[in-house]
Formats: sequence, structure tokens, C-alpha cells
Amino acid sequence: MRDLMNHIHPLRAISPQAAGTDNTAFVSQIIDVQGFDSLTFVILSGALTDTNATFAVLVEHGDDAALSDAMAVPDDNLLGTEVLADMTYADDSETRKIGYLGSKRYVRLTVTPSGNDSGNVYLAAIAVLGHPQLVPTPNPPV
Repeated sequence: MRDLMNHIHPLRAISPQAAGTDNTAFVSQIIDVQGFDSLTFVILSGALTDTNATFAVLVEHGDDAALSDAMAVPDDNLLGTEVLADMTYADDSETRKIGYLGSKRYVRLTVTPSGNDSGNVYLAAIAVLGHPQLVPTPNPPV
């Protein structure tokens, strides 16, 4: 069957927002993976106008709902790498993805600019939960 819609649960991770004009990190919502066996973050860039800016990706996880116990996800608990999900100023209007395989309940994505001293950054991210324990997943997602 070619039904993906009823087998994924997309959630807002980093909301679209006014252009970032400095090196302030974009920090996602904390994603609760309970009831799902997979998570992929999809990062979307718009205009990235500072000609020396870079954007480093970090995925953290923990068991506390507020992620007070947050720690960087070990590489063997990721699908893809944080380096492959990174961007530079040359990556206007592109997407990146990184998957989570760990066993912690809560996960967060952070994208940190550096060298964005005079440019604009448009960035957003979606958390796609997959392999649900119960199908179909709700529409609209909650």
C-alpha cells in the first residue's frame, strides 16, 4: 500500500519566523517520541544572505519532559550525521534531514548560526514521527 499519510505524524519543530540577523540559535520544540518508533527532523532554509555564515546542527535527547537532562545524541543513535545536516550561506532554499534512533523519550534540534553578522536567516524545521504503534495517525496532527 502506498499510504504514507496515515503512518507519519508531522509536528512543528522550529516555526517560521522573522529573519534572524545575528548568531542566536534556533531551538526546536521538545518532541515526545512516545508511541512512535522513528523520528526525522527536516530542516528548511530560505534566504541565507551573510556570505560567511555557517549553521551547525545539534540533536539532544533525554528522559525529562523539559529536557533538564539533555545530552548530545551519540552518533550511533543518528541516521545521517549532524555535519551532513549543517548548512552554509550557499544553501539558500534547501532542505536537510537527520534521523533519531535513540531510546530516550524526548528529543530536541538546535541549529546555531555563526558568522551571521550582517545577513538575514530564514529557517524552519519539522519533526516527522513515523512507525506509529497505532494507525491511522490523527489528521490534523495534535
